Amino acid sequence: MRTRPVHMARWSARHPWRAIVGWFVFVLLCLGAGIAAGNNPATTKDFWVGEAGRAESMATDAGLQRRPTEHVLIRARSGPLDTERAGAAARDLTARMAALPEVDRVEPPARSQDGMALRVTVVMKGAELDGRKNVVPLLDRTAQVAAAHPDLIVEETGSPAISKGVNDQRGEDLALSERLSLPVTLVILLIVFGSVVMAGVPLLLALSSIAATMGLAMLASHLMPDPGVGTNMILLMGLAVGVDYTLFFLKREREERSRAAGRLSSEALVELAAATAGRAVVVSGLAVIVCTATLYLATDVIFSSLATGTVLVVAVAVLSSLTVLPALLVKLGHRAERRAAKKAARRAERGVPVRTKTAKPEHGRLFGALMRPAQRHPAMTLCVSVLVMLAVAAPALGLKLVDPGRDTFSRDIPAMRVHDRLTTAFPELLVKHEVVTRGAPDRAPEVRKALTELGRAAQADPLFARTGEPVVRTSADGRTSVLELAVPHPAPSDEAIASLDHLRDRYIPSTVGQLGAVDTGVSGDVARGQDYVHHERSKLPLVIGFLLLLTFVTTAVAFRSVVVGLLGVVLNLLSAAAALGALVLVFQGTWAEGLLDFDSLGAIASRVPLFLFVLLFGLSMDYQVFVVSRIKEAMDHGMTAREAVADGIERSAKVVTSAALVMVTIFAAFVFLHLTEMKQMGFCLAVAVLLDAVVIRMLILPSALLLLGERAWRPLRRRPGGGVPTVPVGRPVPRVG
Repeated sequence: MRTRPVHMARWSARHPWRAIVGWFVFVLLCLGAGIAAGNNPATTKDFWVGEAGRAESMATDAGLQRRPTEHVLIRARSGPLDTERAGAAARDLTARMAALPEVDRVEPPARSQDGMALRVTVVMKGAELDGRKNVVPLLDRTAQVAAAHPDLIVEETGSPAISKGVNDQRGEDLALSERLSLPVTLVILLIVFGSVVMAGVPLLLALSSIAATMGLAMLASHLMPDPGVGTNMILLMGLAVGVDYTLFFLKREREERSRAAGRLSSEALVELAAATAGRAVVVSGLAVIVCTATLYLATDVIFSSLATGTVLVVAVAVLSSLTVLPALLVKLGHRAERRAAKKAARRAERGVPVRTKTAKPEHGRLFGALMRPAQRHPAMTLCVSVLVMLAVAAPALGLKLVDPGRDTFSRDIPAMRVHDRLTTAFPELLVKHEVVTRGAPDRAPEVRKALTELGRAAQADPLFARTGEPVVRTSADGRTSVLELAVPHPAPSDEAIASLDHLRDRYIPSTVGQLGAVDTGVSGDVARGQDYVHHERSKLPLVIGFLLLLTFVTTAVAFRSVVVGLLGVVLNLLSAAAALGALVLVFQGTWAEGLLDFDSLGAIASRVPLFLFVLLFGLSMDYQVFVVSRIKEAMDHGMTAREAVADGIERSAKVVTSAALVMVTIFAAFVFLHLTEMKQMGFCLAVAVLLDAVVIRMLILPSALLLLGERAWRPLRRRPGGGVPTVPVGRPVPRVG
């Protein structure tokens, strides 16, 4: 582990063309293998959790599962609806839809209570998640009917059409985020390096790492199904860590080149960079991978997909930094050496003396000014900085979670606007609870009777819709029965959640709950969301517990210090808490809706806190490892603890800040997307990285280390001879030839 980065970099530096060609062959093989194997998408059953999942499993086994359903709304362009014309359009639509192989049945038209709209319900074949890819022919038929009846408004909505719209919008959003983040990232890199070629190297490696990971993710989907969110994370994290890791390595190589002033070859300089920044990249990458892997403990298909995408892209980014990057640096170094030799020759011909460049410090006045409070008044700086971070974190105490269902999607999606008009005309379509029972076949009559009583009791409750006599569907073998109950309130509303509680706590126990040996469960959009939130909350202590333990172990082992390990955990907790506090402050209220173009849910999407907590721990380790490595290196070269802290942080300040700006740019681009969940993720990640790079790494970390002094570096154990094992970040003496 200690010398492998150097060995890999040495081989790549001595065989640059083999390494470069080998890397791009690797990328093409990964991408080709993934395309050949294809993607294995998640199915409906992969999303089942809790009681809702158990109820859906029972209904699916009996062939009574919910089918993908579309609704076609027919309205007048102005004035009252002409019944005859609307009926003709409905018959035309029914005939066209019934002829499609994707359609199971078309139900008779239903008229709204105010008589202003007519609804035609089309039930599709296949599983619920298959509706998105099969809905296009239905949308085409609706458009044909609308064209054939220009005096009417004929429009379609439903879960399949909405899912397709969300998927299309997500693709457009990702393209937008790339258009926003790539140019800004390139500009930042140009400012950092002052060279188009050097600025292009991090982007080239990041994009090639993303391409390789896309292929590997397709292969991995055959082990863990892909719910469709992994690609987002690969693009997000691939660009962020890919650029960061390359930036760390590049800056260190340039620092060594400037210090060597022509005395060492490009191969030797790459070895020096690999022994320091290269090892830091490896430790950082392993920390991100270990932290992200704790998401698998949540036993959730979405979290598993996000974890897989992150783990793969970070591993590939680390690999690129140790293989193709050293080779590219050697080729670029040779080019620079040839140009320098020609320039020196021309100067010699003109009799101009050759000037020897001296190494420039990596820090400037700005970073020196930021470091000054910690150096002069560490105790006060530590107290004030921690109090500020705690103040930012305080709103997180009021965190509320909600499952962001269909009603939270952007109204820029046409199917969502139609959905709003449909549910206004037919409020009973807003939410449906499904009560599913399973028992012995001979119990079917009493089960149906109990379910009918349950339906009547629920419809007497003002939280439920009155839709007439309850209809109970029973499977052919008589074992399973399903009762649907409508609720005229949106899924995330308090009324809809209360109706589920009434159903589970009051009506079921007093009816079918009285029957022995009958398994009962409630499913539907509200039940799914509530059970999902409860499932995540139950897994939260396990995930966070392992996250804290693994973060501590990784840091303590990497730097052979328990104090540094504990300090890393505390600082990561502070950074994550502050980011979540800022997230709650901005997105749980309504004051920033116009500023960031979102509709507040009054809560945070249930997946966001856990995922961000894990990811922020991993990203914080990036800067923790890099900064502490520089401090430890300075101590290994004979500096005191106080001198090493100042030197290490000042030398790493520019590269850490540059890397943070790249990450902030990439994450902030997600704030401009349509999905509120993605906005929340992008905002929280951008704020966290900014706080971590500036407040944590330049104020709190140096203050704490200065106050601890030599005590922070007490080793885990001493060698038999009394020597202290140290992190091998000192400079090796590579061969120059």
